[in-house]
Amino acid sequence: MSVGVRRRFVVLISGQGTNMQAIVNHCCSESLCADVVAVVSSRMNAPGIDWAVSQGIPTEIVVSADYSSRESFDEALAASIDKFAPDYVLLAGFMRVLTPGFVKHYQGRLINIHPSLLPAFPGLHTHQQALVRGVRVHGCTVHFVTALLDHGPIIAQGVVAVADSDTPQSLAAKVLAVEHYVYGQVAEWLSKGLVSLTEDQRVNVSGVAQRIFFGGHHE
Repeated sequence: MSVGVRRRFVVLISGQGTNMQAIVNHCCSESLCADVVAVVSSRMNAPGIDWAVSQGIPTEIVVSADYSSRESFDEALAASIDKFAPDYVLLAGFMRVLTPGFVKHYQGRLINIHPSLLPAFPGLHTHQQALVRGVRVHGCTVHFVTALLDHGPIIAQGVVAVADSDTPQSLAAKVLAVEHYVYGQVAEWLSKGLVSLTEDQRVNVSGVAQRIFFGGHHE
């Protein structure tokens, strides 16, 4: 994608959509060359949809229970997304495991945020896993999506310290705060056309030497 072209983001959510809100707010506050052109939810009553509507952002709802298979759901989801001709599809708390066909359709354009420092703790219940294993740092990872769940090329990570007094809930709150910052930064890089994949499937961000954030800031 050429530099200077206004990027189009479609954001997928399943719940509150706080990362979606952070992306929208970052795009507006930083006057980025990008727009969230639609928000698509997999759940009918996702609060994030109400917020997007209040901001004047087009919304779509594609409910998995309405489809007989994962493949048919993903086909309907892709049709909904493609109406908005996105440059990137950003998963922001989208609670679905996507089929290989869907991932291939958006190869190199599908981004996710996961609440752990991948490759540690893929899947669900990451904060509980972190506490059980006794790690001293935890965080989030923004990565390209591949057919292998939570294992795509890493774009950026955010780190928080784990305290002895932390619970899964308190740790989740710490990580969510840094998620908002990191995803906003990645959206900015995408908007400027800085992010690319090398031949060996590693991420390069042009002009950005450090892609790790500690408590919401570069170290």
